[in-house]
Amino acid sequence: MTFKGSYTVCVTPFDAEGAVDLAALRGYVDWQIEEGVHGLIPLGSTGEFLSLTREERTAVAGTVIEQASGRVPVLIGTAAEWTDEAVDLSREAEALGADGVMVVPPYYSSPTHEELIVHFTRIAEAISVPVMLYNNPFTANVDLTADLVARLSEVDNISYIKDTSKNVHRVTELLEACDGRMTVFAGYYPWESYLAGAEGYSSVMANIAPRLSAETYERTVDGSGEGRALYVRSLPLINELAGDLYVAATKAAMEMIGRPAGTPRPPRLPLPEAKRAGLIAILKNTGLLAEA
Repeated sequence: MTFKGSYTVCVTPFDAEGAVDLAALRGYVDWQIEEGVHGLIPLGSTGEFLSLTREERTAVAGTVIEQASGRVPVLIGTAAEWTDEAVDLSREAEALGADGVMVVPPYYSSPTHEELIVHFTRIAEAISVPVMLYNNPFTANVDLTADLVARLSEVDNISYIKDTSKNVHRVTELLEACDGRMTVFAGYYPWESYLAGAEGYSSVMANIAPRLSAETYERTVDGSGEGRALYVRSLPLINELAGDLYVAATKAAMEMIGRPAGTPRPPRLPLPEAKRAGLIAILKNTGLLAEA
């Protein structure tokens, strides 16, 4: 199976009491697929994986995999600070039926390149499904540089990377360094990244606008020339969801469009009231929210 296209990095819905809402998650999965997304990635940063218990992570992973039922690929976020735990989570994801796993580096210990080689290699060797590296230097405190990723791409099933460096030129660097062994997914700026050779987008905005995100990919790679206009339309939303309040903003936007997923878990707080008016304006301008 080859991964490409717009993959939604899924929110985790919570109910009014703050518990994981698996029924809402099932409805969310169906809606995402009906809207044309090409894949789903639960338990990433947007899914608040660090604020879930181990049992909740298992329940979310199993629910998304079961509800998707092979209609689109599902990659499970299996990151952990401790290598043994990341290995265990990755084995569990494969046993549940995941098509792959996405793994951000240990996010507190600031590991060296040699430590990262050991960490990711142990995960990859423990499972048979593909590993997508997740480079997010802003939160993980380490940058998966092109030369490091080239070394990791020599491990058989480390074959994808989500790059959230905000450096579109990194796409070119990665593709050149890995010599065909690595498929790049954009974390930001998908249209420019597609032009540089990225084959997918790990999309936060797809939580709110799954069809727009998917069609931007499709209309870019089909050579029709329509992708740029769709991207320009969505760019204010992409930028609004890219700051420190990205989880709160995403969940607030979902509520605004009639797809509530609860509020974030502490220490995150709901989106401040002062930010809501700007988000509403963006949703209206993007055509995702009707004028009152």
